[in-house]
Amino acid sequence: MRIARVAKGSIESKESAVTEDIAVNRGSHKVTNKSSELYSDTYAIVNKNGDAITADEVESQTNIRIPPTLEDFIFEGYSDRIGKVLDRLDFTHKIFNFHLLPPITRSFKIICLAFNYKDQDTWLRFGKFPPKDPVIYMKARTSLTGAFQDIICPSFVKQLDYEGELALVIDRKCRDVEINRALEYIGGYFVLNDISARDVQFIDKQYSRAKSFDSFGPCGPWIVTRDEIPDPNDLQLITKVNDEVRQCSSTSKLVLNIEKIVNSLSSVMTLEAGDIISTGTPTGTALSMSSHLKYLQHGDIVQVEVEGIGKIRNKVKFVN
Repeated sequence: MRIARVAKGSIESKESAVTEDIAVNRGSHKVTNKSSELYSDTYAIVNKNGDAITADEVESQTNIRIPPTLEDFIFEGYSDRIGKVLDRLDFTHKIFNFHLLPPITRSFKIICLAFNYKDQDTWLRFGKFPPKDPVIYMKARTSLTGAFQDIICPSFVKQLDYEGELALVIDRKCRDVEINRALEYIGGYFVLNDISARDVQFIDKQYSRAKSFDSFGPCGPWIVTRDEIPDPNDLQLITKVNDEVRQCSSTSKLVLNIEKIVNSLSSVMTLEAGDIISTGTPTGTALSMSSHLKYLQHGDIVQVEVEGIGKIRNKVKFVN
C-alpha cells in the first residue's frame, strides 16, 4: 500500500485546486476538505495509477474508523485491515494535485549510514575494505521536507551536494533484532535525498550539522508498506540533476543489507516506532566525482527515484 501525507489545506473546495509543477499527472482536481480541524495534515492512500482516496473517504466508504495520523495508520496495523477492502474503494483524486508532505514526521531519530555502497570502493576512506559495522550519523528531523518542495540553502554554503537514498521507517519498539526477523520491524519505505553542505562538513570533520539544515531532507513521495517490497535489497536507484544521470545503482550493492542494518543498529540502541533509517548513497555524488562543477547551483532540479517506490523532485534555491 502507498500512503501519502498531504497538507489539509491542499484538499480544496470546488472554488480552487492545487497543482504541482511536475511532469506527470498534470491538471486540476477539486476535492472537499472533511479532515479533523485538530490536524494540519491528513493522509491519502494511493494506487499504482496515481489515483488517491483520502482518509475521510476511506472511513465513509468502509465504515471503519481509522486513526487521524499516518503514523498510527501504519503502526497500528490499519494498512493490513484496509488493504483487504482496497479493491472496493473509489479513488476519485489525483495524488499530485495535493500538497505532499514528508511521509513521517513523528520520528525520534533519523539515522543515516555512510560508506554503505560497494560501488564507492574507488574513494572509500576505509581503503580496500568496506566497514563491517554501520558508520552512522544523525540528521535533524526538522531537515525533512516534501517530495516536491524547494531545497533552501543559505548563500554561505558553496559546495551543496545530493545523496539519493532508500529510507525506511521502523514500525514498533525493538532491541537486538535477529537478522532473519529484521524486515518484520519495518513499516515501509520511501525515497530520501540526503542533501549535504560539503564545505561545512569539511570544517566540522563530522556530518550532522552539514546535513541538518532546514529542507536538507527532501523525502517521499509516500510510504510504501513492506508487503509491496518483497526484496528491498534489489531496487534500482537513480539520481538526476537537470535530467543528467548522476547516480545509477542498486540496493543490491549495499555493503550492509537492510536486514543487517536493522540487526546491527538494534544491537546498539533501542529503535522506536517512527525512527527513520536512511541506508546510504552510491557513487556519483559531486564529492565522489571530485568536481566542483558538479555541486548544486541555484535553480538546479534534483530528482531521485527508487524502483517500486516512486520519485521526488526538488528545485535548489540559494538565499541570503
